[in-house]
Amino acid sequence: MPGLDDLPLRDDLRGQTPYGAPQLDVRARLNVNENPYAPSEALVADIAAAVAEASRGLNRYPDREAVALRADLAAYLGRESGAALTGDQLWAANGSNEIMHQLMLAFGGPGRTALGFTPTYSMYPEYCRDTFTRYVTAPRDEHFRVDAQTAVEAIELHLPDIVLLASPNNPTGTPLDLDVVRAVLDTAPGMVVIDEAYAEFRRSGTPSALEILDGHPRLVVSRTMSKAFGMAGARLGYLAADPAVVQAVQLVRLPYHLSAVTQAVARTALAHADELQAQVALLRSERDALVVWLRARGHDVADSDANFVLFGRFPDRHAVWRGLLDRGVLIRETGPDGWLRVSVGTPEENAAFRAALEEVTA
Repeated sequence: MPGLDDLPLRDDLRGQTPYGAPQLDVRARLNVNENPYAPSEALVADIAAAVAEASRGLNRYPDREAVALRADLAAYLGRESGAALTGDQLWAANGSNEIMHQLMLAFGGPGRTALGFTPTYSMYPEYCRDTFTRYVTAPRDEHFRVDAQTAVEAIELHLPDIVLLASPNNPTGTPLDLDVVRAVLDTAPGMVVIDEAYAEFRRSGTPSALEILDGHPRLVVSRTMSKAFGMAGARLGYLAADPAVVQAVQLVRLPYHLSAVTQAVARTALAHADELQAQVALLRSERDALVVWLRARGHDVADSDANFVLFGRFPDRHAVWRGLLDRGVLIRETGPDGWLRVSVGTPEENAAFRAALEEVTA
């Protein structure tokens, strides 16, 4: 049987492996930063009714521009951040991954450059690879923060068409100071994308780049419903930006890219935002308690504004990861050498993680 090597695959894809994390049936699955709480029965019922209504029109294409959904997203962000947003400043797609991919298609490409700050989200170089965009990086400091001077110097050196900054950062959970964002905006010749996939989990007083969106036409803030809303299976990501940015992304989106079912599910979840935010508060509390517990046992722990914690440092992190898995706890072997990342789960899952880690590191 012919294999992958026998196909006329692009040379830059040869030897590559698809993005992914283990999907294993274990008692505590804490490796992909999911919200551990399933939708309530009330939300499930409302989603079922909304999907049933959408199903009556599935013989027709969905709303190509997702106008009603974008208006709902603008209203949600307005309540959360205080920013005055309208639907023409929002754009939605199948997860924030597709949002980022569309941004790279619109503003990256052959002969163009994107700048990231390592360690950071492992998909950024893949977005660049897929769109033939050159990817360059600058380092974060010893606390995984982005220093304004380092960022400015990297921008002046590389003149990137796109600057990629995650806040909170994945896999470290590190927030981004708005003074750094302002310095980047003052220096960058192209687009500045702030990836806020975990923004709802940030600690009190940690700002969102939405606060400075007005007056910065090249600033884009990316969000998702996968994390705080517990809708990872629905695949809904979105961005907020100047209307001209939305128009640019519409040039590269596939026709009818967002199904009527997805739009119906997302709008229903947004109507339950207050209920879902209660889960976010619980996860924040569990995260902070987990940080305290890990530090009390001598582990290095990165300050986290996300729903996960990066901790270490281990001479053989794979052995620790394997030992946890043998005890029914799956976390993520990612980030700098010697570090591991654990998602915040339910109190019961977090207790299982603590017990297993105590055994493995005894």
